[in-house]
Amino acid sequence: MADQRWWNPLDERLPLPLPVYRELVDMLFAMRLPILGLGFVFAALAGLAAYEWWDPIFAAVAVGAVAVTFGRLALLDAYAREERKDEERLRQWERRYAIGTYAIAVLLAVLNLHALTFHFPLLHLLTVSLVFGFGAGVVSRTSIRPVICVISLLLATVPTAVGLLAHALVPHGVALHAQLFAIEAIMVAMITGLSLHTVAHLYRSAVEHLSAQHDLAQLAKYDALTGLANRLLLRERFLDASQSVLRSGGRLAVHFIDLDGFKPINDGHGHPAGDAVLQQVARRLESSLRTEDTVARLGGDEFVILQAGVEHESEAEMLARRIIRGLSMPYEIDGATVHLSASIGIAMTPDIGLELERLIACADAALYRSKLGGKARLSFCTSEDAANAELAA
Repeated sequence: MADQRWWNPLDERLPLPLPVYRELVDMLFAMRLPILGLGFVFAALAGLAAYEWWDPIFAAVAVGAVAVTFGRLALLDAYAREERKDEERLRQWERRYAIGTYAIAVLLAVLNLHALTFHFPLLHLLTVSLVFGFGAGVVSRTSIRPVICVISLLLATVPTAVGLLAHALVPHGVALHAQLFAIEAIMVAMITGLSLHTVAHLYRSAVEHLSAQHDLAQLAKYDALTGLANRLLLRERFLDASQSVLRSGGRLAVHFIDLDGFKPINDGHGHPAGDAVLQQVARRLESSLRTEDTVARLGGDEFVILQAGVEHESEAEMLARRIIRGLSMPYEIDGATVHLSASIGIAMTPDIGLELERLIACADAALYRSKLGGKARLSFCTSEDAANAELAA
């Protein structure tokens, strides 16, 4: 199975499987309440300052905070409505999310810089506290995408710290004015530095956790030798496909495949050679299918293909014959050429029912007839095969 990976922009030595990257982006777009809460407090504070001093800059910041907040919430809704997202679409959504976060960070910096032109200590305290709150939130929620997190944090805190330091240099009659504002600037800078260190730790922890989950899911649903789906994943795909079939009125075909002549290869060339043959068989089966079809290894040299969207039996027969031809081509193993073929039994829905185990059992019974008739043959499940399968069960 191809291992698609997304590379961490901060450390290219640490690759991410695509499902892990998808889950990280999903987590970004599950932050509705924090976005709403920050936007409300931000807009209320800027709006209150605009009302108190009739200041157009505070008013513009308040309107900007409302607009960006609603835009970010609308983006979350749009992301949730799109069902299938490939790697490129995930990157596009991540960039859109980043733009909204950067916009809020810049507005926070503007709010703080403008607040420093007013000699009103409580206002300074509230605006700087809002930056601290934003920083804590962005680190805890967005560290899973560290580039967005770091840029957002710096956009909000660096201008604020520079503005506080510059304000400390402005002469003022209040006692300890310069010292207190300088200390506040140092606090903002220091907390920013500590937050950046925390981002790296949180990101690595999240990646390790999600990667472990991904690896366990792979072990649970994929065959370790060939990378094909196992019985558990086959059952999940069958349930999804059968629902689609019920809606569209189409049919499904279950192909049960058994290799002819595999045991002599395994016995004569050794198990490593047999494993290599099975891996080549898996790749050939994958190349014969459409994206909506599924191939699974049940064990040994037995494989099952779930063919979706079948209108007529002839389509299932065409696929089976293509598989037989493909698997009958020679195999190169450690410099030696070996040959085998495949026999196939096919069970169709709704003729045999809509239960996977019943379909597999019936296809297996049809496969038995194929083998009795000789190598490299296919047979469709009949009512007699279905009865024999039920008796065997």
